[in-house]
Amino acid sequence: MNSPLSPGLYIVATPIGNLGDLSPRAAHVLTHADLIAVEDSRVTARLLHHIGVKRPMQPYHDHNAESVRPGLIARMGSEAIALVSDAGTPLISDPGYKLVRDARAAGHAVVTIPGPCAAVAALTLAGLPTDRFLFMGFLPPKAGARAAAIAEVAGVRATLVFYESGPRLAGALAALAEGLGDREAAVAREITKHFEEAVTGTLSTLAARYEAAPPKGEIVIVVAPPGEAAPASAADADAALADALTRLPASKAAGEVARALGLDRKALYARALEMKG
Repeated sequence: MNSPLSPGLYIVATPIGNLGDLSPRAAHVLTHADLIAVEDSRVTARLLHHIGVKRPMQPYHDHNAESVRPGLIARMGSEAIALVSDAGTPLISDPGYKLVRDARAAGHAVVTIPGPCAAVAALTLAGLPTDRFLFMGFLPPKAGARAAAIAEVAGVRATLVFYESGPRLAGALAALAEGLGDREAAVAREITKHFEEAVTGTLSTLAARYEAAPPKGEIVIVVAPPGEAAPASAADADAALADALTRLPASKAAGEVARALGLDRKALYARALEMKG
């Protein structure tokens, strides 16, 4: 673990609360990097103090990324540059992807050092389906844009994950209930810290809970996927068959509709012959 780092970009996940979650590999990279690109140097300085090292840091965030990135790319040809966020995995809800893109375009090595991520940690706490999930980051602050963003994913058959702040939490939960229906959800906060909690319930119940007492700390909202869609009706099947028969013979039309609507192909084929006859 004392070997020097090869030149390139190192994407380093850092703790989201408990400093004990910093991996030995992440500590090694931070100890030996020639430069660390940071979201907030004060936050990263505390982490470096925890592992007993001091390293040069360069702020890299939304407000200066365009001007700072070329210099970082140039240095990667001969130096090891580590990228960190204030907490968790870089590139999750931050501008780091452009640094990765440009580093690859310049022919530099890009190495990931995986670790904590609040979105994934909240999924493990929520007790909701995890086979498919969609990370949405922060909802827009304005009501109209927020409602539009929610409507865009209302039909997605996956668990939804959002980041939110304490003062906006109740409003976000109420907007989600209105736009998605009163689904099951979880609010996870202070993940890995002493007061870690995951409160579950319907979106409306959670909105009422936090309206009276907005919480502090970093917050993740996890929302269950929509319920099972109603089975296709005979009228739905006939309409789909009528359309398919304008393009396909009866057997292929029946197969297309069976796949699309989850219905029995043989029954659809018989119905297609009736409609053609």
